[in-house]
Amino acid sequence: MKTMMRANSYLTSTNSSKKEKKEKMLRKVTVKIGLKQKDDKEGIVVEALLDSGVTGLVMSLEFARKNKFKKKKLDRPIYIRNMDSIFNHEELIKYTVEVELYYREYKKRAEIDVIVGQKWSVILEIYR
Repeated sequence: MKTMMRANSYLTSTNSSKKEKKEKMLRKVTVKIGLKQKDDKEGIVVEALLDSGVTGLVMSLEFARKNKFKKKKLDRPIYIRNMDSIFNHEELIKYTVEVELYYREYKKRAEIDVIVGQKWSVILEIYR
């Protein structure tokens, strides 16, 4: 079964001298990539989040709709696991999108999972 892990966006730390909690934003690492559907003459450039906790490639449903990507409906939805390994029953992967992904000289045909409620347009897996 395919699963996706989500990274937390914030880290809470304690300042021992003042004993107060402060929220600190984790550093986000992004990269500009090109995405193109096979029937399109031109693609689009998007800033994608690099995430070491995600398995595979993920695109938000809102982004897919806005950019008129052709969605392929899955026979069965794929359940997602959160970082704590608990299934997230509110967010399912019901569609995929087939694209050509470009980064500098790198080109790859990819199938991207489409998910509702993502803050980022596209999330790419960082291999460990």
